[in-house]
Amino acid sequence: MLVRLVLLTCLVSVVARLRIKDVKKLPFLGGAAVAEFVEKTEENSCPVIFVTDDSGPLNTVVNEAYQARHQQRGAAVFGVGLRDRNVSHRLSELVLVARQVRLLSWCTMVVVVSHDPAFLVAFAEWSLRGRLLVWATKLLIVTRLALRHLRNLLSTHWTFSMMNAVFLNFEEASNIMCFGYTYLPYSPNGARLMKVAIWTPRRGLLLHQNTLPFSEKFANFYGAQVNVTALPFMPYWGNEDIRTPNGTSVIKYEGSDYQLLLAVAAALNFTFRVLPSRSWTEVTSQVEERVSFIASIYHILMTVRAEKYDFTQTFEFSYVSFSMAKPRQEPQWQSLYYPLAQQVWLAILGSVLLVPFIYIVINYVGHKVSKGTTFLESVFLDMAGMFLAQSLPHRLPWGSSSRVLMAAWLAFALILGSAYRGNLTAALTLPKYPTRPETIPQLVDAVERITIPPYGDSHCKYYKSSESPLFKGLAKLLDVGPNVLEGLRGALQHNRAHLGGRRFLKYQIADKFTEVDGTSRLYVGRDTLDPAASGWPIPHDAPYKSQLDRWIMAPVEAGLYEKWVEDLLSETKLRSQREQRNRQIEQKESEDGDTNESLTALTIIHTQGAFLLLLFGINIACVAVFSEFVAARLSLNMHKSRGINLVDKY
Repeated sequence: MLVRLVLLTCLVSVVARLRIKDVKKLPFLGGAAVAEFVEKTEENSCPVIFVTDDSGPLNTVVNEAYQARHQQRGAAVFGVGLRDRNVSHRLSELVLVARQVRLLSWCTMVVVVSHDPAFLVAFAEWSLRGRLLVWATKLLIVTRLALRHLRNLLSTHWTFSMMNAVFLNFEEASNIMCFGYTYLPYSPNGARLMKVAIWTPRRGLLLHQNTLPFSEKFANFYGAQVNVTALPFMPYWGNEDIRTPNGTSVIKYEGSDYQLLLAVAAALNFTFRVLPSRSWTEVTSQVEERVSFIASIYHILMTVRAEKYDFTQTFEFSYVSFSMAKPRQEPQWQSLYYPLAQQVWLAILGSVLLVPFIYIVINYVGHKVSKGTTFLESVFLDMAGMFLAQSLPHRLPWGSSSRVLMAAWLAFALILGSAYRGNLTAALTLPKYPTRPETIPQLVDAVERITIPPYGDSHCKYYKSSESPLFKGLAKLLDVGPNVLEGLRGALQHNRAHLGGRRFLKYQIADKFTEVDGTSRLYVGRDTLDPAASGWPIPHDAPYKSQLDRWIMAPVEAGLYEKWVEDLLSETKLRSQREQRNRQIEQKESEDGDTNESLTALTIIHTQGAFLLLLFGINIACVAVFSEFVAARLSLNMHKSRGINLVDKY
């Protein structure tokens, strides 16, 4: 057994140059047919891998290969004897080595020569498991089977029905004529076996109806139905049960990936059926088993996933971001101070002190100043009253200079007062909010805990193993387990944040946390984590991958995919806002029957400054009254102590 294994290993490792004319010397039936078929359908620079179930004549083939080492075309010859008890094990080893040969070139043709159906079935299974074939690899099987057995063989095995395969079959008792067949899984007449070529020693190879034997099978599905798998994950994929007028239930799908699948299906002319799936593992496992044509919702490209299935062209980048509650607006006494800048307030104070002084100087120069302090007090009171838009002075000045100054002061008070009142209204209705965390460093410094769904366990391990102090600090705050709704509710109630897909978080906030006025108490941070390329999972070496990639990228490059996402988010936000408004109206109707909506009232948060100013004025007034009362009592006592009787005096 060990000697046979060593000989087999040495044999399958021989890779040499082989000319087309040397293929005709191969001692199996149909060598000339194979040589002509390979010559007409394959490029000269592409190597050929020969697989046969009879190891007897392989020595001659190997000698010919060594003698033709200098030729352009390369060839590898593999053989497994049917007398071996463990043919399946030998074939599995052969496929692994043959795949290494196939990987050395961008194009390859595999020629399998066998008349044993069991060997062909084993080759189909092991070539699929060992990933020997891709669509660019042309597979030629030379055999002699009855047409009914050939039809059954091609229709039941993925390798023969879906891959780029052609059968050269010596039918029934014919030893000098062979026919070329290929299986079309999708055609105008459904899945069928099609004759593509005929070979005779006298006329050589003739193609049937001028068709290429190796033709594209997946450019048009001709309206066939294919299976896909997906689970709700908005805004990418969602489903809703709709009750039709006749009482039946119909599933309505939505989402950006669903729209993209519709575009691909329209381009390739197929319909699809969504297979039931209970978990994401089942979604991808049906793709691995080739039960599902494609998992039509994006998955992040990972090496552990690539071992199980392939991906389409990358069309989406998954960004992990965080969501937390918007900072609450605290009551601020500075609300009356915000409308004007600090320099403006200082300029107003200077004007209030300077203009009355200039007015007094002008009247003093004109010798129109009254004696006593009554005139000084009235000037300041009149100036302050005009500035606050209270009233005009009771006595207007006689001098032209005083009147010019008064007019300038009135214009100044009108302009500045209007500007202040307008900005004050805007400041009260659009208050100034505190700063909020937008980056990861700000997040780590601001929150007490960060939640992430169960899939975030791998993220937590990655952050802990990182050398970045920022990621280590993030890992200490992570709490793995809560789902998205629990995490977002926790962010509203506590000083927490929730990690998740950026667009997924935006959809959940728009759908579940939109207020009547269209706002939300939650927001999504500007910074992101772990940007990862994503695509749709498909089976390993799927022959339709190139067609999918082409029609996936067409709408993506046109910007339609991004538009579908944004439109869905906008529609979801409007729907949630409408539902909140209807719920509020129903609640009012149930309470008092009043459906009139009122404007949002200003709260103490907005008007605290005015009340504080009033209290400050009341306190000053009380102090002034008390001071006047004390001063009056002191003056009265002083007069009494001096013995002055004011009545007798007069």
